[in-house]
Amino acid sequence: MDISDAFWSVAHRLRHQTRVALEPWELSPSLARALNVLSRHGDMRLSALADHLRIAARSATEVADDLAVRGLVVRHPDPDDRRATLLVLTDKGRETADSIKAARHRESEEFFAGLSDPEREELGRLLRKLQ
Repeated sequence: MDISDAFWSVAHRLRHQTRVALEPWELSPSLARALNVLSRHGDMRLSALADHLRIAARSATEVADDLAVRGLVVRHPDPDDRRATLLVLTDKGRETADSIKAARHRESEEFFAGLSDPEREELGRLLRKLQ
């Protein structure tokens, strides 16, 4: 197996683990990513969320709508521009983001348990270099 095949095989396993880890919250990976962005960066306009997620503004609206239906975000007027709205995490949204982060950390620890500390450091260094 060449390096590309090995990389994509690991990526596939990680994507599968992510979907499994998100099952308790009934969230897709894309919704979880959006929740994580809001948790890390705070209140933001839809355009900023779209930029962070590297998606079209229309898609960000759909993501925000899905999060709002689940009670994870609310829309508030932007105090700096009355025409704009901000996405704001609810308490449930913050709790969910924190729980998902903890679950993903546990999954990651399990996934990489077969690597020694030096191997983990080297893998991290190589992945950051490829970014």
